[in-house]
Amino acid sequence: MYSLNFIPYTLHFKKPAGTSRGVYTTRKVWYALLTDQENPEHFGVGECAPLPNLSCDDVPGYDAFLAEQSKRIADGGRFFDKSLTDFPSVMFGMETAFLHYNAGSVCLFDNHFTRQNVGIPINGLIWMSSKEDMLEQIKRKLSAGFKCIKLKIGAIDFDEELSLIKYIRQEYSPADIEIRVDANGAFSADTALEKLKRLSDFSLHSIEQPIRAGQWEQMAALCAETPLPIAFDEELIGANTLDERIKLLDSLKPQYIVLKPSLHGGMRGSQEWIDEARKRQIGWWITSALESNVGLNAIAQFCAAQNPQMPQGLGTGMLFTDNIDFPLEIRKDKLWFTGKTDVDFSKVIDNG
Repeated sequence: MYSLNFIPYTLHFKKPAGTSRGVYTTRKVWYALLTDQENPEHFGVGECAPLPNLSCDDVPGYDAFLAEQSKRIADGGRFFDKSLTDFPSVMFGMETAFLHYNAGSVCLFDNHFTRQNVGIPINGLIWMSSKEDMLEQIKRKLSAGFKCIKLKIGAIDFDEELSLIKYIRQEYSPADIEIRVDANGAFSADTALEKLKRLSDFSLHSIEQPIRAGQWEQMAALCAETPLPIAFDEELIGANTLDERIKLLDSLKPQYIVLKPSLHGGMRGSQEWIDEARKRQIGWWITSALESNVGLNAIAQFCAAQNPQMPQGLGTGMLFTDNIDFPLEIRKDKLWFTGKTDVDFSKVIDNG
């Protein structure tokens, strides 16, 4: 018999993280602790990390839902059932705990990444801030060896953001540095196409979520007319069934989708998104959603199993002062699994 407990934990950012939804200084998560009732030393840990004001399961009663899941498992219920469909962050946390429990190790998948044969190429993330601070971030990422950088845009004057991109392009050609931008829905539907045209002058890879999610007619038109490939992120949130995912992809026809297991259906849901995207020749990449190393480790290993063909967004697990130390390491522009598996989970287990 299993025992499943959800342990609240507050992570603290090393540096305030600026997004279009405000500045994060702390991050609340719940660690899912799955334990063998007869052998407490046999356990698995996952991470449930809904993003405030963004995740479809950032709802009142989240704690009560977690308590229901604990009781359901204690009563011998199926580990995964339909109750998790609309709670992707809980699905992801339980998936990870279950994999950890079964593997007896934080090596959850057997692939070239976990065998330490390859690292996963990642983009260097440039957080929203003042123009001067963003420029300094860019210089640090480029000097660290990143070949792909992603800029959060939409928080400062658009012309100033263009000048930052122009600076990069004056120093580095598209063959040297790939540039992605993420507007987090900051553009209005009326001005988005003109802004995309101006951005396209700098040979960018793509733009994530140029207008806010839910404007299907405007987004479909934008995807059809855009001079710059569009990637969906927030647009995918809340499409929690296969039928809804198929309808969204067929109706809007994005060039790329960006998957966060905590937001987009856990690993099972993300696999569905990838499978359907591949059928339609829609590109994809996977990124973390400000999880700690517990979540990042699972996302990275799941990602590696997909044989990714472009840089992924897996660098955000190292942002916290009170992270759990994991066998993950960024070397230049790649995330590596170092093979050390004796992770200290005492801060989770002791609180559980």
